[in-house]
Amino acid sequence: MASVPVFSAAARRLEGKVALITGGASGIGEYAAKIFTQNGAKVMIADIQDDLGQSVCKNLGPSVASYIHCNVTNEAHVQNAVDSTMAQYGKLDIMFNNAGIGCYPKPNILDNTQSDFEEVIKVNLVGPFLGTKHAARVMIPAKQGSIITTASTCATIAGVAPHAYTTSKHGVLGLMRNTAVELGKHGIRVNCVSPHVVATYMTKTFFDLDDEDFANIYSNLKGAMCKKEDVASAALFLASDESKFISGHNLIVDGGFTIVNPAFSMFEKL
Repeated sequence: MASVPVFSAAARRLEGKVALITGGASGIGEYAAKIFTQNGAKVMIADIQDDLGQSVCKNLGPSVASYIHCNVTNEAHVQNAVDSTMAQYGKLDIMFNNAGIGCYPKPNILDNTQSDFEEVIKVNLVGPFLGTKHAARVMIPAKQGSIITTASTCATIAGVAPHAYTTSKHGVLGLMRNTAVELGKHGIRVNCVSPHVVATYMTKTFFDLDDEDFANIYSNLKGAMCKKEDVASAALFLASDESKFISGHNLIVDGGFTIVNPAFSMFEKL
């Protein structure tokens, strides 16, 4: 009888693996770099925030983390980030396309300029396209790999974010699914992690909400709110061998927000 792998909370789930994380100098990417290295991986952090990126690497330790300047909308930068990871660590097991930008709410499409729309698309959709392309370039010969892209609940619902952001995240989901089909024959898994609004200082200030309000409005789980740790932990699962038979999947991290319209829920009266 075949043995069944056992995963414990203490296991180093990425032991011996190498990850490239775009947008790894802050937020979700920074926390992902932290838990990836804690679980045995070596990471290359790619970002345009050079001081922050270098600081993250210093805190994690030079033996497990490196930094490279990378604008994800520039193909030469992305290619160089992948090639530098290969040169330094000898392989690339995990590509985490995490870099992205938001935009200030402009609900009226007449107020949206072409340049603003294209800027968001370039970072949020073209960036993951380039990351997936160049990760696949080195993963195909290795016949293995895990490619993860940070999408959003805006990839599956509408009306809660500006047009450019929602469009970009819908595109990310389509890109993930198409490349999962193509790259599966090479043993490469492609997935998305889709958080709802993450409770950061910036978002709480922007929406003028405290922690209690944030949890009540943006979660179906009473008293709970989405934190960067939750998203990074979901990415860790998709990066690890625990998800070795999961590909083409959109892992939604939203506290049940996208499955319910509270205005129509019969359970609100109970």
